[in-house]
Amino acid sequence: MNQDAITIYKLIILYFLDRVDFTMTKTQIDDFILGREYTNYLTLQQVISELTDAGLIHVKSIRNRTYLSITEEGKSTLTFFDNRISDSIKEDVVHYLKENKFEMRNDVSVLSDYYKSTSGEYEAHLIAKEKGITLLDIKLSVPLPEMAAAICDNWTKKNQEIYQYLTEKLF
Repeated sequence: MNQDAITIYKLIILYFLDRVDFTMTKTQIDDFILGREYTNYLTLQQVISELTDAGLIHVKSIRNRTYLSITEEGKSTLTFFDNRISDSIKEDVVHYLKENKFEMRNDVSVLSDYYKSTSGEYEAHLIAKEKGITLLDIKLSVPLPEMAAAICDNWTKKNQEIYQYLTEKLF
């Protein structure tokens, strides 16, 4: 693969991550880049790995999702090489974010994970955020991992309903 092309893909990812005020999922980045056929899946995985190894992005996996965010070093690098991204690609990013930012933000504002606690129970950890502020943070202990997984799945589907119920009952 041409090294100049790899560099451009890296800059596109940095540019994309720099334009949002929330952590994005790897799937969201994949959808944008692969949807426009800038490159293929394997090259994209290589690029993300190299950005991570270089400390330009931070990668965090929770359950079955991988979250990406730009680091300060990544922002600094982008300011030096921003001019290497074509105006048409920048316009693609801006347009895509304009069209999808609300859904993308909602997608990463609801988090859930579960793990085995020291007591032997399984804890489902449920979080709802808005603009980086935690609105709700709940931990539920259950005896089986299947129950914890079901709680996490239902939280993803019904978080607004649950949040509304709690605020109505508590206020």
